[in-house]
Amino acid sequence: MQHYYTVLVASAQYHGGEALTYSSPEEITLHSVVLVPMQKQAVIGVVTGQVDKPRFATKDILEVYDIPPLPAPLVTLAEWIKDYYPAPLGMIAQQILPGPLLAGTVMETAGLTDRVAVTADSLPPLTAEQIAALQLMQQPDTFVLHGDTGTGKTRVYIELAIKAVAEGTSAIVLTPEIGLTSQLAASFRAVFGDRVVLVHSQLTPKARQQTWLRIIKSTKPLIVLGPRSALFVPLAHIGLIVVDESHEPAYKQEQAPHYHAVRVASQLARLHKAALVLGSATPPIIDYYIAEQKHKPIIRMQQMAASNGGSETGVLSASRVRSTSSRLSDDLVDTRGLARGTRHPLDSESTPVSGQATVTTQVVDLKNRDSFGRSQYLSSAMLSAINTSLQHGEQSLLYLNRRGTARVILCNTCGWQAVCPHCDLPLTYHHDLHILQCHTCGYKQATPTSCPECGNADVVFKVVGTKAIEEEVRRLYPSARVMRFDTDNKKAERFEQHYEAVKAGDVDILIGTQLLAKGLDLPRLSTLGVVIADTSLTFPDYSAEERTYQLLAQVIGRVGRGHRDADGQPIAQRIIVQSYAPDRPVITAALSRSWDTFYQNELAERQLFFFPPFCYLLKLTCRRATSKSAEKASEQFLYSIQKLGLPLLIEGPMPSFHAKTGDKFEWQLIIKSKQRPALLKVIQALPKSGWSYDIDPINLL
Repeated sequence: MQHYYTVLVASAQYHGGEALTYSSPEEITLHSVVLVPMQKQAVIGVVTGQVDKPRFATKDILEVYDIPPLPAPLVTLAEWIKDYYPAPLGMIAQQILPGPLLAGTVMETAGLTDRVAVTADSLPPLTAEQIAALQLMQQPDTFVLHGDTGTGKTRVYIELAIKAVAEGTSAIVLTPEIGLTSQLAASFRAVFGDRVVLVHSQLTPKARQQTWLRIIKSTKPLIVLGPRSALFVPLAHIGLIVVDESHEPAYKQEQAPHYHAVRVASQLARLHKAALVLGSATPPIIDYYIAEQKHKPIIRMQQMAASNGGSETGVLSASRVRSTSSRLSDDLVDTRGLARGTRHPLDSESTPVSGQATVTTQVVDLKNRDSFGRSQYLSSAMLSAINTSLQHGEQSLLYLNRRGTARVILCNTCGWQAVCPHCDLPLTYHHDLHILQCHTCGYKQATPTSCPECGNADVVFKVVGTKAIEEEVRRLYPSARVMRFDTDNKKAERFEQHYEAVKAGDVDILIGTQLLAKGLDLPRLSTLGVVIADTSLTFPDYSAEERTYQLLAQVIGRVGRGHRDADGQPIAQRIIVQSYAPDRPVITAALSRSWDTFYQNELAERQLFFFPPFCYLLKLTCRRATSKSAEKASEQFLYSIQKLGLPLLIEGPMPSFHAKTGDKFEWQLIIKSKQRPALLKVIQALPKSGWSYDIDPINLL
């Protein structure tokens, strides 16, 4: 007797929206992993249901793998993604299934002992804030853990994972980048031993397959660590999901399906009735706002984890959980009226951080060229701080956001920058057309020959990158051990290959991008130099100020962590911040760690200009052989959208930020709506060829 089943096939070649139907002479358990024929290939799939005999001819299922069925919540999650992040079903299935499994595949068990070592005895004692935070996270819910850098969020994650394992459930801990996975794994392995499983794309195909098989066959709770793809491992019972550094853009999938890991993690936690923890020193504005609106707990941690072994007073009480009515912080530093040469209010002679170290902060105005003698990039104050660190055998870290290499128009005299009058976003200079253009709404204007604010003709392009800084540092300090870390590094030069040497102090001066701003604890670091604090502000996107705040706050968190020298004395630390706009509110808020100030200001700005979290976004991109044909096709589809009568605000069409990719020209439409289903209807109406879409994009570039 033949039985008929619907199968979700994991193949990018399958662009349909429904599972395919196959037959089998044997009964098959729901959610079993199978091998089926598709076109001229054999592909892996998962059985999603049993159906009556169809009217059309069917092909037989080739093989049913001798492994446990996929967990039901994982299959349900794939179906949810299909509706929430529309994409070809074959691509969605690829997220939850491994690559091809060979017939008769047997898992290698050598070294996989699942050793039980669940104890936190070897870890530092919990601080008062950590204890109180854990007390507030006893029941399954979504928690925003707003913990400053150095307050020990990882320690909280470990305690929550211990609780999950004790209850017989597994945990997933996400990290934004593969480079941070090994550091996080070391902390968890000290407690959970072999129960810790790493999942990431740099594993060999065989290792990935063995890891997937180990997870699906495991009868004991596991701790799975990895980037966003770790959400799709076949864990049967999940009690905890952690999204560490939840503000990071890496959690957004750039290819179809264009999912955001935080949204997917939220749905997976709901399906498993698990706790979801979104941890960050700089929470995303959208997530923070949603948590407030839905009355989800927002837990604040500011006490340094190394301070007094957790005996410090001031225990986090329920009142420290943010209420849903946000308040404007009283510590706003309004410096818009500062004249050149006036002492910046954030300059500090000696700022104690949690009683552990002395940190001095100095802000240098890049427009004041008197502050630059030996170097055009590094101020005298920054060079002096580096000299001091070298004399004491300590490290310096020079940070420059790589994204700041984009060309922008600035006045070298007063700091004026060309921005769009409609979107309040930086304009981009197009040298071929000699115009300035907004890549969100399409606004254009001629390139000014003089500054419209002060009339000075010193309007310039500012372009500087980490390689230029490296060359400058090597020229100034020829005997220093210098290393640069950014995405241009070759494999042997990557930070993870040199982490132990850097941590041991074998590198004198580190130069890098945002890679060095995340999760690093460098015991010998005494000088932090921010070469240009406002590079990300120059990008023509609504998220530029948020990204600037996040990057500055994260990199500043590399100091003031309570480290001591060989004699047990606190290491004196110096922060030198160079900026073209030192009095800009987002800069002052980041340097003074005034989260509430920044959050309220940015929220008001987004509401005024109708950006998330006050709307949903959809970015449509049209690619054609010529710019004119891309523009024409975009205008035609705009007309089609308007006829749908949906509640939409449409901006464009206009050339994309990257107007040409390869041999194709790109134009885009930006669509906003308070109703997400309206955007899904636009996607359904999109032409099949020459168009792509990104729903809930993290930026509009």
